[in-house]
Amino acid sequence: MKTVEVKKKHSGSRHASRKSSPRPRRFSTLEVCHLFDISKATLFRWEREGLISTPPRDWRNWRLYTTTNLEEIKRIIRRRTSN
Repeated sequence: MKTVEVKKKHSGSRHASRKSSPRPRRFSTLEVCHLFDISKATLFRWEREGLISTPPRDWRNWRLYTTTNLEEIKRIIRRRTSN
């Protein structure tokens, strides 16, 4: 007689007890330009000049701006309009 090992199946998924945090919202270059009414050239220049931190990129190497980047852009615009 052969003995068969039986593994107990767990109900639900293995990761059901883990709390998953939602992925932070990312914004494309065009979305950012439309939000702030600025050109892509301006946005890229601010990045090149170090006024905003370099945004992460996706698998296509496209920029994906974070909410932190948006706050930096708001600060730049606020400073430039107050002068």
